[in-house]
Amino acid sequence: MPQLTDLLALGQSIWLDFIRRSLLDSGEMAALVARGVRGMTSNPAIFEKAIAGSKEYDSEIAALAARGLSDREIYETLAVEDIRRAADELLPVYRDSEGQDGYVSLEVDPFLARDAAATAAEAKRLYERVGRPNLMIKIPATVESLPAVTESLAAGVNVNVTLIFGLNNYREVVQAFFAGLERLAASGPGVRGGHPVERVASVASFFVSRIDTAVDRELDTRGASELAGKAAVAWGRLAYAEFRDLFALPRWRELEALGARRQRLLWASTSTKNPAYPPTRYVDELIGPETVNTVPPETLTAFLAGGRAEVTVTRDLEGARAHIERLARLGIELEAVAARLQEEGVVLFEQPFRKLLAAIAEKRRGEEQKRP
Repeated sequence: MPQLTDLLALGQSIWLDFIRRSLLDSGEMAALVARGVRGMTSNPAIFEKAIAGSKEYDSEIAALAARGLSDREIYETLAVEDIRRAADELLPVYRDSEGQDGYVSLEVDPFLARDAAATAAEAKRLYERVGRPNLMIKIPATVESLPAVTESLAAGVNVNVTLIFGLNNYREVVQAFFAGLERLAASGPGVRGGHPVERVASVASFFVSRIDTAVDRELDTRGASELAGKAAVAWGRLAYAEFRDLFALPRWRELEALGARRQRLLWASTSTKNPAYPPTRYVDELIGPETVNTVPPETLTAFLAGGRAEVTVTRDLEGARAHIERLARLGIELEAVAARLQEEGVVLFEQPFRKLLAAIAEKRRGEEQKRP
């Protein structure tokens, strides 16, 4: 059976796409770190399931409500506490890897995805509030938010750029990363606890499985289902080729000479949505140097039970291009699909955040009714 250390030897780190109070209380997170989990990511949907979908936080919600905190303030207090504890759990990884791994990601308010100034201000505020060197702030890769990526990195904030679906958008993300590091190198960190250019870290989260879900639907309507299940891996491999090209540019070499670290590609949305596909498809087929794969618990379990540990992300690049071109001849343009998925992704993070705030409000009302 493969081990996470086998992937690490090939240059890929596994991060857990999950957070919950019981994971931290039970010692399960510590056990996962001991097995080789190198980081953790969260998002509004994960927190909605954790806080609204359990009773683990109810007593703390009641206490915070009694102090007069708003629903948003209660959410942030709960999230910050979990993120701090997870960051502390991963701090030895962060130190041992000299800042390569050991990060925990916390997303900015999803309702700010179209407001760069507000997103940058939120990123800096959350970074200072959590107060952990191994925190990454998640910022969506929308056109409107890309300046916030640059602004946050320029302040010395670690950034996880999320909701990337297309190659064009990925190129824009890397340019925003370069610009942020150039400003950071010139002026130094601008937030409390911010990192200098040789220490700040970033990942570009490229979403995978949703590509196949969208393309497979289009293929079915065209009577070409024999091509299903191949687009996401092909698209990811082309993204990795872009990664290698972009980080060979003279602009990057100048930053690298200052000690800057590459922005690694992170594969996100790596659980298979179609039960007909192997549960480890989006791990097995995208393994390579300087990458991260953030997996939900069920995908992690499946990989440890029967995944493969070998470099695959550079395999058959010409075949990947040919497949994307064949889709284009059928009228399925991957960049158009990617743009639509990003729009949908912003909404998909807004919806659970609304549900989360509504659930906190309901729990608050229940506690208030119990008071004499």
